[in-house]
Amino acid sequence: MFDFRQLRYFVAVAEELSFTRAAQRLHISQPPLSQQIQSLESDLGVRLLDRDKRNVALTEPGRVFLEQARQILAKADEARGQVVQAAAGFSGQLRLAYTVSVTFHPSLPQTLLRFSRHAPHVRVILSEMYTEPQFDALLAGELDVGFVRDLPKHEADARALRLDEIDREPLLLALPSEHRLASRKKIWLREAADEAFVVQPRALAATLYDRLAHMAAKANFHPLIRQHAQQINGLLMLVAAGMGLALIPASMCTVSLAGVSYVQLEDPDAYMLLAVASRRDDTSPVLAQFLATLAEARAIPALL
Repeated sequence: MFDFRQLRYFVAVAEELSFTRAAQRLHISQPPLSQQIQSLESDLGVRLLDRDKRNVALTEPGRVFLEQARQILAKADEARGQVVQAAAGFSGQLRLAYTVSVTFHPSLPQTLLRFSRHAPHVRVILSEMYTEPQFDALLAGELDVGFVRDLPKHEADARALRLDEIDREPLLLALPSEHRLASRKKIWLREAADEAFVVQPRALAATLYDRLAHMAAKANFHPLIRQHAQQINGLLMLVAAGMGLALIPASMCTVSLAGVSYVQLEDPDAYMLLAVASRRDDTSPVLAQFLATLAEARAIPALL
């Protein structure tokens, strides 16, 4: 049966209508070119070319075969290109998750935009997911990469996962605009020891909940939790309604909500980790391309 080399040889002769010019185009000598065309005709059982010492012309079967040969070669080139792209991480799919608070941080849209331009044929499947469920999904092979807000709690998980730190995002105190502390540029958390706080349930957002508890313990008080919100952006509505103060990542101060002010905190622990998690044993070219893109996009302006 014929092979791709014979198809390329035949197309060159059929387009040049000259064995001499076709051989020059293919950078081979004329005798092996003639032999391959004869072998092709023998395999097909038809004469593709009429030729004499001066002229070469396509037969009717030759004209039909020329069109088919061009399509076969084009399809082969397309398949080769797709395989090369897949091997280099420029095609395929990437399952990516992120916590809700990350939607306010510039790293997520910047990285996704850069990656979509760098690898436009990769299908990115996005999911909102809290940090702990992301770790579980990564370890189960149900997720390829995740934007997370904490480190794995278990040593075995930490060994199995790779974390690339993006930012240690400052934490702010959101409070009603009429609050006595709202006009201050910076405060110590202990100055709000007598205030009520609004938080997300710890079962959903342990990182931020525990950071508030830790900072309050350092300031020798236990925060009074008045109300809970399922989503982090829901905390701001509760603050605006005067139900309490909220600890939030600095990127959320881009949300302009009437009746809410933001104040920086004088505490070295007033930050929230932002990292990208993936499995250490994941050798996917698509993931490698995404992590390379992330490294390129890591120069993010300071939030404060």
